[in-house]
Amino acid sequence: MDIIALEDVSARAWPALHTDRIGGWRLNASTGHTGRANTCWALEAPDRPVGEAFDAAEAWYLGHGQPPKFKTVDGATAPADMPNLLAARGYAAHTETSVMVGPVGGINEGVTLMTEPDEGFLAVMFEALYRDAADAQERIETLRRIPQPMFFARVDVAGQPAAIGACAVDSGWGGVSVMRTSPNHRRLGLATRIVSALLGAAEEAGATRSYLQVEAANVTAIGLYEKLGFREAYRYRYWGR
Repeated sequence: MDIIALEDVSARAWPALHTDRIGGWRLNASTGHTGRANTCWALEAPDRPVGEAFDAAEAWYLGHGQPPKFKTVDGATAPADMPNLLAARGYAAHTETSVMVGPVGGINEGVTLMTEPDEGFLAVMFEALYRDAADAQERIETLRRIPQPMFFARVDVAGQPAAIGACAVDSGWGGVSVMRTSPNHRRLGLATRIVSALLGAAEEAGATRSYLQVEAANVTAIGLYEKLGFREAYRYRYWGR
């Protein structure tokens, strides 16, 4: 599997507000909340000496009013000793994340599918991220920048929005994201229904395989995705001071 190609697909499925490049390093900045949209992805070699590339990346983030942050991907980071270089500059790794790949195709059991997030979808988003409305707002604005085909899914319980998810289709991949369940409706199998409906929609839109990202520490979610046929392909980490 071409890790860098999938990383580029995943970048388009979570587009940052501001982007730039230093050779193979992808610079992404939004409002400073989500990792994917606010870090430098060091996927391929920069177009200048590494020390100069670091200086340029750090200056770029400071120019956008953010602390510099980086992302390293197992098996696809350049230079290969990037973790050591980051540590030497005072950065530490956090939020280890598993990228899992899986099948497409599924059934829709009472899931509402949309091409734009509706009020019920947004209500679950804000409820799941109730501690940080700014974080939720960045995610919503990012979702609205994702190009079509894009699907938003919602399941209601007793007439109330209870669980949501989304899927962007690009280059034969269906990228599942934004899986959230209301705290009052967990352990009801809603996430499984959401993923199944999204994978069915992705297949109809031309996807032949799927992927998702989940924090490596979230063993409950990983177990759910494994039951649905997903397997880990690689991991990545964020780095901050």
